[in-house]
Amino acid sequence: MSKASVLAVAAIVALFVADCGKPPLMPYQTMTDFSAATWDLKALSKPPREYPAPGFSAPGVRALFYDGLPWKGKPTRVFAWYAAPELKAGEKVPAMILVHGGGGTAFDDWVRLWTKRGYAAISMDTCGCTAGGEHNKRPRHEMGGPPGWGGFDQMADSVQDQWMYHAVADCILAASLVSSYPEVDAGRIGITGISWGGILTCVVAGVDTRLKFAAPVYGCGYLGDNPGWGKGRGPEASRERWLELWDPSRYLPQARLPMLWVDGTNDFAFPLPSLQKSYRLAPGPRALAIRVRMVHGQGQGAAPEEIAAMADNIFKGGPPPAKITGQGVDGKAAWAAFTSARPIAKAELNYSCDKGAWKDRKWETVAAELDAAAKKAKATIPDGATQYYFNLLDERGLVVSTEHVTCEGT
Repeated sequence: MSKASVLAVAAIVALFVADCGKPPLMPYQTMTDFSAATWDLKALSKPPREYPAPGFSAPGVRALFYDGLPWKGKPTRVFAWYAAPELKAGEKVPAMILVHGGGGTAFDDWVRLWTKRGYAAISMDTCGCTAGGEHNKRPRHEMGGPPGWGGFDQMADSVQDQWMYHAVADCILAASLVSSYPEVDAGRIGITGISWGGILTCVVAGVDTRLKFAAPVYGCGYLGDNPGWGKGRGPEASRERWLELWDPSRYLPQARLPMLWVDGTNDFAFPLPSLQKSYRLAPGPRALAIRVRMVHGQGQGAAPEEIAAMADNIFKGGPPPAKITGQGVDGKAAWAAFTSARPIAKAELNYSCDKGAWKDRKWETVAAELDAAAKKAKATIPDGATQYYFNLLDERGLVVSTEHVTCEGT
């Protein structure tokens, strides 16, 4: 084991000790499991070989394959769409890595969305498939890597043959590929992913230090906290092993880049408590955009303009999005302090009086009092509220959210 691997393992063990008093490793796990789960970043940082993808075409984008990691001793290739905006000679732009969710694939319209924003973008399939087909029924190609959506049935395989290992590597290799293009500024690359892609985004954010911005949508860590976690995911031992190896909570402590966390109040897979534990774990700058009953899906997950606004601020020197600078309670009144380069047009207090499964809780919204001069919003906490948070909306309708608060005694 290399010195770097030893240090990485020691850091993980130290984190477990600090959290729980002892490393929560399952009896069948060894330190080798964790050293094997570390990616060879030196090798992955080299641009992979690129190949044409005959038979695939879409307006304004280019189809391609690139080399992935070997799977069960055989070479693999990853399908992707790529495009960049029209540029002057010698001009460089930032780039975004776009990671689809479960049942999805590489999406050409997602790439076009970002090129219209002035970015190069690559959207790759992480499950050994190509574009086309239907949700959860994408056509596999002959050099595809492991099939996806967690890889819970692969827990008996070597770590290097499991889907999470390959999917994370696919993202890192995509960043290496686009950084080699002359039109891309290798120092300005970000990543965003939806659902399972959000999970991968969290892991990659803690692994690839070259990235300068990450926006997981829905996806977060602490998946084992969700009561629905065990449904259809194999025996308990496999689920526990997956959590120990791949849960984003194992990697987020190393994610020091700015992160925007996008979610909905009633997400069935990523409830607010898991989201909160995740964003508190990552040490880098963070912002939240949490919408009441945000629908879970590819289209909705790609759409939030808050992602583009934060990327523009980081990569293009655009105006900084509104930022929450503090929150608290004075008696029965909750408050939130903020800064904003653009006027805040509206403040809302979102709350629920329900308990039980987070996906089933009913949320209500009341107007909050906005003091633009003092840069503060406040509202009376409704009687019976069990949890609440503020949303501030600027003149464009872009949202910045406070952390959600669970009321005392509930």
